[in-house]
Amino acid sequence: MAITTDKTKAKAREELLVKLISQLLEREAVRRVDTGTLSETEIQKLGLTFKVLEKKIQEMKALFGIKEELNLELGPLGNLL
Repeated sequence: MAITTDKTKAKAREELLVKLISQLLEREAVRRVDTGTLSETEIQKLGLTFKVLEKKIQEMKALFGIKEELNLELGPLGNLL
């Protein structure tokens, strides 16, 4: 069993924030792709960027021993992601 410290908790919160921002950016990217405001090159760059970001998030989860999917419970509104 891992010992949870304030530093570990802070890193987990930072990871959650990164994941949430990533999800918001992905939603905006999809919206822009759907409206046709991005060039083919920009779409390809977005795809590569999100692959790199997801890999980094997975590395951070492994580093801090986070096994569950990151999300934020909003009570009666449900989960953020």
